[in-house]
Amino acid sequence: MFLRRVYYGILYFLDLIYEIIKATCDVSKRVFNKDIDPVVIDIHTELERTVSQTILANSISLTPGTLSVDLDPESQIIKVAIIAPRDVKDVIPFEPYIKEMLE
Repeated sequence: MFLRRVYYGILYFLDLIYEIIKATCDVSKRVFNKDIDPVVIDIHTELERTVSQTILANSISLTPGTLSVDLDPESQIIKVAIIAPRDVKDVIPFEPYIKEMLE
């Protein structure tokens, strides 16, 4: 059980680094092309524990081009400001790793 959580913790960290690098390139491209259309979206998360939701919200804020604005733990909704419209799964690709690591 413990080794499984450590394994998913390592995968989460590696995926977070990858997503940060990918988002940095995307934001740079959008800034140079002046392709910025900021929106605020509500993301429903499957995570039930408050600590898991907080880690997800902080991970979203660490990724360039996104910012967690509000977290509602009871209804499991994170309000996120993004630099341009995109799919919800592109905003929270590391949610399964957090779920396996902490839930």
